[in-house]
Amino acid sequence: MRFARAIRGLLGLTALAVPLAAAVAQSPDERKVMDLTNQSRAEAGAAPLQWDAALAAAARAHALRMAQEGPIAHRYGGEPGLPERAATAGARFSLIEENIAVGQSPEQIHDGWMRSPGHHDNLLNPKIDRIGVALVPARGVLYAVADYSQSVAALTPAEVESKVAAAVALRGVTLLSGQAAQQAVDGARRFCALDEGKSAATLGLKASFLMRWQSPEIAKLPPELAQALASGQYTQAAVGACDPKGPADTPQTAFTAYRVAVLLY
Repeated sequence: MRFARAIRGLLGLTALAVPLAAAVAQSPDERKVMDLTNQSRAEAGAAPLQWDAALAAAARAHALRMAQEGPIAHRYGGEPGLPERAATAGARFSLIEENIAVGQSPEQIHDGWMRSPGHHDNLLNPKIDRIGVALVPARGVLYAVADYSQSVAALTPAEVESKVAAAVALRGVTLLSGQAAQQAVDGARRFCALDEGKSAATLGLKASFLMRWQSPEIAKLPPELAQALASGQYTQAAVGACDPKGPADTPQTAFTAYRVAVLLY
């Protein structure tokens, strides 16, 4: 996650009372910022960004806060960080970035970002595919926030299990069926949720091969699992999904990832 800040002529004025409001429709100026962004990306050989209403809602909430505070910043006292703000607004992502600025017009704001290495890198990052922009007028200028992300589909545990099961079946291994299948899936789910450092032996699983992983690209099987499936040693499998895990200082509600386990028999 990268944050960029390029601010020319900061306005260190008294706070302005701007009412917080729900996200509104994309304004012509906000559309202009997105169009200029995609024009620059096309010139750099990067794919265009799609508008994301959730990112735009998060950007608007922060732009309103910037207009209230006066001097602009990526985070103010008592305000959640960018990942939490975006997740709360409904965005799902594996990467998120933010540009902020004060300017007279969309063109001036975009030009300033393109001239700043940090902003430039965020805006042209080939990994991102979504954008949300907010421009809030106050004190005769525009307070601008652009949030960019690499989006991730919001899947239920059942959908995760289905996608991984399909990928496993394509490798020639049959998924367990009947009562044995439900028991095996329950075991895979328990193994998936097992805390790191704890032995899977405590679960009493009878699988010959056990693997779990966490990734935003759930349909892409890890090389170790792909090798096991191709070995011919296993004929049946069970798949179980669970909540993602991570360091205590990394809120799992912010970055979208999927955690899944596969048992081979």
